[in-house]
Amino acid sequence: MAFLDENYLLRGDESKKLYAAVKDLPIIDAHNHCDVKALAEDRNFTDLWDAEAATDHYVWEVLRKSGVPEYLLTGKDASNHDKWIAMAAAFEKVAGNPTYEWIHLDLKRRLGIDELITADNAETIWQKSKAILAKKEFSQQNLIKQMNVEAMCSTDDPADTLEYHQALQKSQLKGIVHPTFRPDKAMNIFKPDFADYVKTLGNRWNIAIKTIDDLLAALKAAHDFFAENGCVASDHGVAVPYGLQIAKQDAEAVFQKALERKPLTEAETIAYMSYVFNEVAEMDAQKGWVFQIHIGAVRDVRDSLYNSLGADVGGDISDHLTDYVANLLPLLNRFDGRLKTVLYNMNPIHNATLAHLTRAFGNTVSLGLAWWLNDSFIGMKNQLEYSTSVDTFANMGGMVSDSRKILSYGSRHEMFRRTLCHVLGNEVELGQMPAEVAERLAVSLSYTRPKTLFGL
Repeated sequence: MAFLDENYLLRGDESKKLYAAVKDLPIIDAHNHCDVKALAEDRNFTDLWDAEAATDHYVWEVLRKSGVPEYLLTGKDASNHDKWIAMAAAFEKVAGNPTYEWIHLDLKRRLGIDELITADNAETIWQKSKAILAKKEFSQQNLIKQMNVEAMCSTDDPADTLEYHQALQKSQLKGIVHPTFRPDKAMNIFKPDFADYVKTLGNRWNIAIKTIDDLLAALKAAHDFFAENGCVASDHGVAVPYGLQIAKQDAEAVFQKALERKPLTEAETIAYMSYVFNEVAEMDAQKGWVFQIHIGAVRDVRDSLYNSLGADVGGDISDHLTDYVANLLPLLNRFDGRLKTVLYNMNPIHNATLAHLTRAFGNTVSLGLAWWLNDSFIGMKNQLEYSTSVDTFANMGGMVSDSRKILSYGSRHEMFRRTLCHVLGNEVELGQMPAEVAERLAVSLSYTRPKTLFGL
């Protein structure tokens, strides 16, 4: 088998047949970190570094590990050309990591450049790709159309104006790009800038936020506004999914301390976060939205990176000690049968726990596909093989790219579909399911299940 050939990740005739049935299906990407402003302005990427690495901490991390100095990754003085040349020189060291496959897939599938990224041909690839990316048909909106993206959901703060989403509804992407309600800043009461954010949120909705009811009124105004602009889901990035049932007066007391910038105990933080988490879940339940929980990211653990560059630069890990069960059960029981919930997991060690939870709570609680450091062939394959032996293929939430770069939507979804067909094809070969059932499952998880679940 040659590198990224037609049989990439497929083993056996059955997996190849299954992939033929799903490879050209439209993409439903219910969670990503799209730059909506750039998409609305229909910008062209200036060059390959701009398209592939300027915002992608996955790339920065593996290149750091490969010896590329920081100034050639995130530095402002080095040119994009010099950064690309440094990346290409080190890129062979990245082989075996999915980033190596994703970027080569982007070049091959989107730009028609079927060459290995090496020091020897770095300049050739740079010049070829720069000329291609400058063409009108490779503008960001046209790339979305090229990749056959039928629906995609960005990540948006409750204080956002959504003006660029509104602009997209007047573009060729009308009906395709949806906002997602992401109230993490209103949840993260432990952050030093929490009180400042509360003022920002209040100013956005013309509400003087002095009590927790005022906070919820602002969040409700934002929630309604998001719904008017096509939102179908909320999303929550939490290290621990605190879903405890807390009395409002207890949450209020914590909120007042935070507004006064007084230090909080761990118990107080948990109480406040649990209360707001439940209240947003209630808003979602009333609108029929999907409540997505991305669990387990311990952020910014490398002090030197955070102190010099800030958040989201590649200093995040997972923690095997996170208690999912005790913290999630109160919320899942409160909303049992009336809230569509999807659980995404940062640490594969918790795959079993989440599979057990989704099995126990029926078809309104779904398992999200392998997330973040798990969305590789190995991570997705292991999750699919184990989790579906406990829960069911049919109840999984479908693939999300979670990507910060448009060019990778196609490659991320291709890797998933090939992995899915590898797993399903193997089960057909082993006599575990009929081929026709496997094909229906492959089509469902690649397209119809996420489309139906999210109402897209």
